[in-house]
Amino acid sequence: MPGPRNSAGGVAVDLAAFGALRTPAGAAVLAELAAAGPLDDAAALRLGTRLRRDHPAEFVAAALTQARLRERAVAKFGPAAARMWFTPAGLEQATHPVVAAHRAARVAAALGPGATVFDLCCGIGTDSLALRAAGLVVTAVDADPLTAAVAAANLTLDSPTGDDISSAGVVVGDVREVDLGDAAVFVDPARRAARGRVFDPDAYAPPWSFVRELLRRPATVAKVAPGIPHDLPEPEVAIEWVSLRGEVKEAALYSPGLVAGPADGARRRATLLPGGHTLSAVGPDSADEPPPVGDPGRFLYEPDGAVIRAHLVGAVAAAVDGRLLDPTIAYVTADALVPTPFATAYEVTDVLPFSVPRLRAVLRERGVGVVVVKKRGVDVLPEQLRRDLLKGSRGSAAATVVVTRHGKGRIALLVRPVSPPPPDPAPAA
Repeated sequence: MPGPRNSAGGVAVDLAAFGALRTPAGAAVLAELAAAGPLDDAAALRLGTRLRRDHPAEFVAAALTQARLRERAVAKFGPAAARMWFTPAGLEQATHPVVAAHRAARVAAALGPGATVFDLCCGIGTDSLALRAAGLVVTAVDADPLTAAVAAANLTLDSPTGDDISSAGVVVGDVREVDLGDAAVFVDPARRAARGRVFDPDAYAPPWSFVRELLRRPATVAKVAPGIPHDLPEPEVAIEWVSLRGEVKEAALYSPGLVAGPADGARRRATLLPGGHTLSAVGPDSADEPPPVGDPGRFLYEPDGAVIRAHLVGAVAAAVDGRLLDPTIAYVTADALVPTPFATAYEVTDVLPFSVPRLRAVLRERGVGVVVVKKRGVDVLPEQLRRDLLKGSRGSAAATVVVTRHGKGRIALLVRPVSPPPPDPAPAA
């Protein structure tokens, strides 16, 4: 009888079933499933029924799950996903390869080639792959035998089928009991529980107390949730918030031995990938000079999420010779357009007191039938406001409405995006 369902639409895979997938028979079935095209529920049912005529049900279920995970993984890993191995949780929690490569390059630059690194809570091994590609010697550790087996498979993609887990530099065990010696450490504590995401660092697995002790070592980097309080890590620990194409992916904590070099001693850093643009500050938030506050100008800048998390909006305001609309809101306004990779620029066409009827009348007058609503610092539901603004609209033009605080009230800005900057140049060979 099939086991419990998982989010991939298949059944939970055990260690024996995963081992069977790595045999020639497993490779043949996975190749057949890949050639069949997108595996929606109907296709999976049809193929599963046929394959069970020649293979055990557990094996077929595991193959279908793996095939569907590989399809989903293309969005994150590209064509390489077709050869990789996944678990549902492992795919969801795996670091994007561009982010993993950036972090690994920082570690390698600080330690030098050939240094030894332990990847604790290694998951399916994607961070280990990045560290190894950066020239480091990696030992990966995970407490779950299946997860460790998947990591080993990913680390031995070019090796003969059936390699022992230990031969791939993957160890099954409690990360709190590993003898780390003098090696550097990367740790990615689990931030999910049965009920979903875990936001309290003390509820991480392993808990924050263990991560804190690791960060007292000379060379440790910890991947944590972007919402980590600035004052939680000790003052000598550097924090880097990383976004990828505008989406904040992680915060990474660097112990003192890894802060030198690329980080230039910065305590707070916002890095935007894939371009590698970075803003930084050496001291705590309290050392920053607050940016000026003033009236809306001709342009509005929406800082990248990593910049906001790092509390570096003031640096963007200074770079564009701008000011804030409100001292607590992360919108910057300026009178001239200054290109910056750290914020999306909009041209302001109208500034109005926030009033749904008045906004609706203006939009209807201009034939607007498509509205994007952005808001900060106000109690507004963007989707509801969008519906309210479009009541009775028959137009086809598009508009962007920004609702925020200014002074003691709320204002609405009608804006249009400024042409995007040229794409990031290709990295040097």
